[in-house]
Amino acid sequence: MMNQGQIVTNHGRQLAGRAALLAGCAALVAWAGMPDVAFAQEAAPQAPTAYRDIPYIGSRNLVWIIAQLHLLLAGFVLGVPIFAWLCEIVGWKSGDKRYDKLAKEFTKLLTSSYATTALFGGILLFLLIGFYPKLMAYLTDIFFPSFLVYCGLFLVETATLYLYWYGWDAMAEGSGKKFHIFLGFLLNVFAFFIMIVPNSWATFQSSPVVISEGSDFARAWAATWNPTWWPVNIHRLIANVVLGGYICGAYAGIRYLSAKSQEERYHYDWMGYVGNFIGVFGLLPLPFAGYWLMREIYQYNQQMGITLMGGFLSWLFILQAMLIGVLFLGSNYYFWLGITHRIPGSETQYRKPIMAMLIILLLCLGVWMTPHSLVASLEEAQKMGGTHHPLLGVFGVMSAKMTVSNLMVLVTFMSFIMYWRAGKQDTAGWAKAAKALMGGVLGLAAIAVIVLGVWGYFVPAIIRINYFSTSQVGIVIFVMLTITPLTALLLKSAKTTTEMVWGRMPPRAGYALVLNAVMVILLMTLMGYARSSSRVHWHIYGVMRDSSQYAFSPALGYAAALMALNTFLFCMLVAFIFWVATMGDKAKAAAGTKGSVEPGAIPAMAGGSPALDGPEADASEEKRPV
Repeated sequence: MMNQGQIVTNHGRQLAGRAALLAGCAALVAWAGMPDVAFAQEAAPQAPTAYRDIPYIGSRNLVWIIAQLHLLLAGFVLGVPIFAWLCEIVGWKSGDKRYDKLAKEFTKLLTSSYATTALFGGILLFLLIGFYPKLMAYLTDIFFPSFLVYCGLFLVETATLYLYWYGWDAMAEGSGKKFHIFLGFLLNVFAFFIMIVPNSWATFQSSPVVISEGSDFARAWAATWNPTWWPVNIHRLIANVVLGGYICGAYAGIRYLSAKSQEERYHYDWMGYVGNFIGVFGLLPLPFAGYWLMREIYQYNQQMGITLMGGFLSWLFILQAMLIGVLFLGSNYYFWLGITHRIPGSETQYRKPIMAMLIILLLCLGVWMTPHSLVASLEEAQKMGGTHHPLLGVFGVMSAKMTVSNLMVLVTFMSFIMYWRAGKQDTAGWAKAAKALMGGVLGLAAIAVIVLGVWGYFVPAIIRINYFSTSQVGIVIFVMLTITPLTALLLKSAKTTTEMVWGRMPPRAGYALVLNAVMVILLMTLMGYARSSSRVHWHIYGVMRDSSQYAFSPALGYAAALMALNTFLFCMLVAFIFWVATMGDKAKAAAGTKGSVEPGAIPAMAGGSPALDGPEADASEEKRPV
């Protein structure tokens, strides 16, 4: 008979055996099911990648640089065809071959830049797909039909550009010239649509709309027609004209400084004048288009507008004021140099008006650059009674800045009118009354702009924004639309007392043209940063949050460094493109010098007689009117 200890021991052995058996069965089942489990784990879908990065540089910095270079190149490529086509029309209507030659030279710069623009666009697309796949998948799902439209537009734009450029000489006369001008018109139409289609993608990120259910085309159209789409379209169209004009002016300024013959000096002096005129022509309405854009941003989302104009981005607009002010000064300075150097005997006649315009521009620039809140230490703030300066603080609000910006536009417009009228004497019987009318319109307009600006301090902001500011813009536009046709009518019967002499501008005129181009490039890089940063930590404002490691707004100093880098890279890129474009001209010039030209002879311009060399030529020197 077993004792109690043996019973316990046997019972323990049975339990251990059963446990071992169960463990073995479990292991067998696990082993039998292992392939299925492993296969299931291998087949399980992985979470999609939202972001990728690049070491040392950073994905956002690289996209920032490539996107900005692409936008600057695209602005130049889309702006140049406008005035190249207009110059061709003027040359065709007037019979002046200079305009046709100028249009062809503008188009040559365009063809040299077109491929580079497309190259940077392709690089940008690959970087966006690689670094931000989740965002691009979302945008592709919405805008896919417009992607197809964009590809089609590029095909017809490329074909039209090739026909327009390579068919220039073949279509130089008769009905061929008319068809060539029609090709230029199509080129600008396609370029306009190439601009506004991708604008819808960018503006949707800042001002998305509710997308209802429907077809792919209906959803894409609803997303395209967002609140800031057309304001950005108009603003960028004008900005592209400004950029293209000033860059062509800078190109002409550099060629003028390096010109070897009087013929080249004449041509590039005139080309620089046309480029500066086009830049100023676009610069005058540009602040109004920017104001409309900011007004639409405020109406869409007040917080975004406050972030831009009253938050951490507000100091960008102080920098913007400085850049625009330098641009206005540079453009006016070039006009004043033209008056005093191209028109003999005008130095003393226009000295006082020029000095008055300079003082007004500098005072307006000082007001425009004044910040509302000062970065002050605690001691300085206590002495001032706050962060607002007791005297200068009144100049830091939009009522003052809108007033001085309109006054600067008026001064620049009158500077051009003065240049236009220089060397002419009115002969019409109604000239005195017309000049009195223009002077009265200008004086009353300036007084009205100032009165509305001061009155704006005493009314609610909604009244100032909706009524006073728009009235100031309307007054300035009325002045332009009134004085310009009256001046044209007066000059139609005016007597030319002193004709313009081209090719006598001092070297600083060429430097002024280069300065204007650099200021425009810096301005566009700055506003590109402002537009993107207004979304703060959103890829698509209020819809898709940025959850990457770069979900913060760069500091202004860091942003300014990247703006300067982008400006430098773009200038170097454009310099290389223009250098390549002029290699053929240098080869032709070298071949021409080996021909049968007599030593010391200067070749004549198309449609004109030879020009004497040097600014010290006597009264028999050839003089050419505008």
